[in-house]
Amino acid sequence: MFAGSSAGSDSRFAEAATDLGAALGARGWTLVYGGARVGLMGLVADAALAHGASVIGILPDFLADRELAHQGLTELHIVPSMHARKSEMARRADAFVALPGGFGTLEELFEVVTWGQLGLHAKPCGVLNVSGFYDPLLAFLDGAVRQQFIKAVHRDLVVSAGSAGVLLDRLSAHRPRVTTPKWIDTAET
Repeated sequence: MFAGSSAGSDSRFAEAATDLGAALGARGWTLVYGGARVGLMGLVADAALAHGASVIGILPDFLADRELAHQGLTELHIVPSMHARKSEMARRADAFVALPGGFGTLEELFEVVTWGQLGLHAKPCGVLNVSGFYDPLLAFLDGAVRQQFIKAVHRDLVVSAGSAGVLLDRLSAHRPRVTTPKWIDTAET
């Protein structure tokens, strides 16, 4: 799960984070996330724990040194870098969800989507589109398809929903159908 280290300006972001954590716990799923106690990340983790979920945090040592580590997790793994964090999160996760967030959230989301596009994993990726937060991003992706920078089959790698329960249902049912290679030959240009 990728999310902001801030709770944002809209109280609906915090409500959605809490709803996601509760929904994960109700389903008996494990949350794998960035390991911090702050922002939307911390809210999802707290709600997941309160609803019986196991919560695994992966935090780079320089953030742990700033006392951002969530100390109440089922497991907390301190790793040497952001790269190690993303690699370990990707290895442990069965699906990826992005809540509202900033540069880090977007970078993490697009890295796992790109890995899916390249066939490095077949795990579903989704955005929790709280209050239309991701509407501009989803419109951008659709425009990139129209402009032939993204193939439609690759655009379908990003699932979205406005509520936690609906998104988790969609991720559970989603089977990425990337059968088209990313790379094209010169005859297709």
